[in-house]
Amino acid sequence: MAEAQNIPAGSTTAGAIAVAAESTVATRMSAPPSFDVADFPVPNGREEEWRFTPLARLKGLHDGTAVANGTMKAQIDAPDVVTVESVERGDARIGKAGAPVDRVAAQAFSSFTKATVVTVPKEAVLTEPVRVALHGEGGTTFGHTVFDVQAFAEAVVVIDHTGDGVRAANVDFLVGDGAKLTVVSVQDWDDTAVHVSQHNALIGRDATFKSIVVTFGGDLVRLHPRVTYAGPGGEAELFGLYFTDAGQHQEHRLLVDHSAPHCKSNVVYKGALQGQDAHAVWIGDVLIEKTAEGTDTYEMNRNLVLTDGARVDSVPNLEIETGEIVGAGHASATGRFDDEQLFYLQSRGIPADEARRLVVRGFFAELVQQIGVDDIEERLLSKIETELQGSV
Repeated sequence: MAEAQNIPAGSTTAGAIAVAAESTVATRMSAPPSFDVADFPVPNGREEEWRFTPLARLKGLHDGTAVANGTMKAQIDAPDVVTVESVERGDARIGKAGAPVDRVAAQAFSSFTKATVVTVPKEAVLTEPVRVALHGEGGTTFGHTVFDVQAFAEAVVVIDHTGDGVRAANVDFLVGDGAKLTVVSVQDWDDTAVHVSQHNALIGRDATFKSIVVTFGGDLVRLHPRVTYAGPGGEAELFGLYFTDAGQHQEHRLLVDHSAPHCKSNVVYKGALQGQDAHAVWIGDVLIEKTAEGTDTYEMNRNLVLTDGARVDSVPNLEIETGEIVGAGHASATGRFDDEQLFYLQSRGIPADEARRLVVRGFFAELVQQIGVDDIEERLLSKIETELQGSV
């Protein structure tokens, strides 16, 4: 099943108006953004932003019963020009990229003791990535990290999550005017881990932000990337890759808020699912405000179901408040193997199992290539191969 909507340049057609009308409710949260957890009611699962999430598996992150009693080992490796600070809650950079939009994000903000701020100074061009390794050693932890990439700087940041535990965090990306930032966030948790995180990116004038989210592990992973623009000319690319196994719940909820003129965004998320009760959720919200003339945006989600018993919920939403745009569209598709592709490969002597693996590798290839960090790409390709051994 698939749905798609494309809106051409300068369009004010009835189709565009219909898309906005249908998605207005879906793109609104049940409570306004706030740093205070008391401003958010305890979710009951009927709210739009919680209706797909198995609340009982959040281990108390959503209702205030989770207590910070765990250990998270953190290691940051960065070039010498980069500064790493541990700062108090009152630091002006904390929360600048955006406020929590649900109770878990607000709980994380209210519960951390010290925030980590990683700064790439103005005009610095890093030749090596900033690597952040987070390894859970059990229990519940909360965190807040800010990556401040100042004007005309260029950087690649790799955030690697491994181990076990229950984790709630907010991660802020401040992308200065003319800066370029690529972020790779890898969720390779143990099978029993729970990870809920809100990612806030504030993109400056003529700045470029690329996010690659890769999710494999965890019992429940729920990520909420959000993008806003601080000035005209900003560009955002949001890529995602997830492989959901039996019993896992992996949820990615995105919002791109176009409030500045002449900005671009491109969203591509792909997932593969296998096993009984594997559940993937993708929500893609794009809002084009009245002030965002000249916007050019597109979002797509594709899912490949490898076995019976897996479930996908994919909801693209596009809300348009101005007709003066370059283009806007969205697409969502979920299905099984393409029989024509398999027949083509098998007709050339490739065994059926290997043909299926080739199709899955090709399905993910364009997103893996977006990473641009050789050791991470090799690790993810190896991980995909391991996953495929169980089903294909």
